Amino acid sequence: MTNQGLSERELQAAAVEAQPLEELAPPAPEVEKTEEVPAPPAPPPNLDDNSLYIHRELSQLQFNIRVLEQALDESYPLLERLKFLLIFSSNLDEFFEIRVAGLKKQVTFAREQAGADGLQPHQALARISELVHEQVNRQYSILNEVLLPELAKHQVRFIRRRNWTTKIKAWVRRFFRDEIAPIITPIGLDPTHPFPLLVNKSLNFIVELEGIDAFGRDSGLAIIPAPRLLPRVIRVPEDVGGPGANYVFLSSMIHAHADDLFHGMKVNGCYQFRLTRNADLSVDTEDVEDLARALRGELISRRYGDAVRLEVADTCPKHLADFLLKQFSLSESELYRVNGPVNLTRLFGITGLDSHPELQYMPFTPAIPKLLQNSENIFSVVGKQDILLLHPYESFTPVVDLLREAAKDPCVLAVKQTLYRSGANSEIVDALVEAARNGKEVTAVIELRARFDEESNLQLASRLQQAGAVVIYGVVGYKTHAKMMLILRRENGELRRYAHLGTGNYHAGNARLYTDYSLLTSDDALCEDVSKLFSQLIGMGKTMRMKKLLHAPFTLKKALLDMIAQETQHASEGKPAHIILKINSLTDAKMIRALYKASQTGVRIDLIVRGMCCLRPGILGVSHNIQVRSIIGRFLEHSRVFYFLNGGDEKLYLSSADWMERNLDRRVETCFPVEGKKLVTRVKKELEGFLTDNTQSWVLQPDGSYLRNSPSGNQNPRNVQNALLERLGSPTAR
Repeated sequence: MTNQGLSERELQAAAVEAQPLEELAPPAPEVEKTEEVPAPPAPPPNLDDNSLYIHRELSQLQFNIRVLEQALDESYPLLERLKFLLIFSSNLDEFFEIRVAGLKKQVTFAREQAGADGLQPHQALARISELVHEQVNRQYSILNEVLLPELAKHQVRFIRRRNWTTKIKAWVRRFFRDEIAPIITPIGLDPTHPFPLLVNKSLNFIVELEGIDAFGRDSGLAIIPAPRLLPRVIRVPEDVGGPGANYVFLSSMIHAHADDLFHGMKVNGCYQFRLTRNADLSVDTEDVEDLARALRGELISRRYGDAVRLEVADTCPKHLADFLLKQFSLSESELYRVNGPVNLTRLFGITGLDSHPELQYMPFTPAIPKLLQNSENIFSVVGKQDILLLHPYESFTPVVDLLREAAKDPCVLAVKQTLYRSGANSEIVDALVEAARNGKEVTAVIELRARFDEESNLQLASRLQQAGAVVIYGVVGYKTHAKMMLILRRENGELRRYAHLGTGNYHAGNARLYTDYSLLTSDDALCEDVSKLFSQLIGMGKTMRMKKLLHAPFTLKKALLDMIAQETQHASEGKPAHIILKINSLTDAKMIRALYKASQTGVRIDLIVRGMCCLRPGILGVSHNIQVRSIIGRFLEHSRVFYFLNGGDEKLYLSSADWMERNLDRRVETCFPVEGKKLVTRVKKELEGFLTDNTQSWVLQPDGSYLRNSPSGNQNPRNVQNALLERLGSPTAR
């Protein structure tokens, strides 16, 4: 038998009927017998073959393209479709600031390193440029030809200059004179006014001038930086613009009145542009004595990193675009001409219009488990059984309430917590501050280097320290990405531990938008493991043996490889074998090779990977037993779930870690078991919902592209997020 999933080799059989020999027949001549030499078995595929892997940045781009596709999905409310289009812009910004910047840095310093896919950074940059140019053009087409006309039908209008009425023109002139002109500082370009250092992602204008100024200067060029405090879209009063929500772009106002900023000069052209810079912080943690102080310095430099992308209005003449490219040392391939505002992300402000609730998602109220609804003391409930929550369908409030109760409870002695992205003024931080002020021993492990949250984390560290909490900045060289809380409480003269472990951050806002699991537990072994991990983070010492908790960078990767190997062994013995993984990213080549080997042996593997996936499914003889799907919907899929059939003795884990090298090798991560038949059955059922979704799921093809699922034949539409919302959440009346 060949591997499961392959066509079996057909066996040829010939039935030979024996005939009796005639006595007088001459004997048959002897023929020398030659043994048939079997063909040598085909060599097993080389799992290091570059063609078996997808470049991680190109895979990330495919995720962004799937996000953009949602803007065309008419099943979403109209403003939510606009939001998806803007999320595409926001994602691209970060993609260039971090991913493209990293590739460019390798090329610049001649340190090109290819990943498992074999693609060199300069090759990847060329492919990225090609793909992004195509998708950005498509994005603006969707905006101008689909979304804006549809919004106009609902009286939400963005009025272009060519359509301004006399009334609007007069109002714009007054607004520009009173609110914009006094704040703007145009910069003429000449030997004493060199090209200004422009802030990352800021809105700017290059102006072509004619004439000689009061000092006899005639350089012909000027730059207008638009201050960040100015809104990028301004609502026009109804008595001016008419009924509905009418908006004018700040860029249109500046274009219309650029002449007013250069008295006596003639403006021949005014064109908006936007520069994206490298925003990755480079703090050498080995060479700094004070990480917080070093980060504060780096946060300033982030605004002025090396240029990686230039966006300009599509009307900008080539000679001006070339001038800008030269100023920023960029090539033609790094120039993006756009038909509309260059800073689309600033349109997020209008996606929550109070006047148009029908164009937005219907609000819902996250559920609270019945066990907690009527309980006056959350410790008494968690002390008897584990509580598993799935956000945002189930409320994040019990997690906050646990900490609030701990802050007030005289029996609570100590609280320890990791903070990655929580916000300096969140309810979680409020409760920690209260606990510290009430005399509890509060220890917070804050990851200062959580990308783009560094400044917020510095603020919350300062706030907690002022309240008397002990603040630890994690471990040098390893980001603390684990999500865990430990509470020590005296009960009946004995100390008892309570813990929260999660797949997502301690951020109430994210808990309304991201899907994540939370486990509230008093399990002795698990809580003891959490206590040991805190000791490793806060103090110093050798790795301590854990009973239930798996943790990176020490035991998690090996344990996962062992569990994959166990499934592989079961399949080789002819036993059922099944792996289901729900993760955000899969890039670790070692983990991918282990999954390929499992597939070759016959293990059925279902992967639910939201974003980057470097594994190629569906390759005969390698990954023919692997299916990869991505769910894109109202909520950002963020939970990490690992399921192994394990010969019928199922193993189910939840984790803070994705299957990326950085998570498994260079971060502090947790992975904790779901125990008890009831909870295991529940999570398995929720996983099955993702595997049967046929409306918001996309299936990865061997070539790296994705195809969207849709109901076929008599199938009913199945949307896993809607199903969970109906089962766990409840609609809220507006």
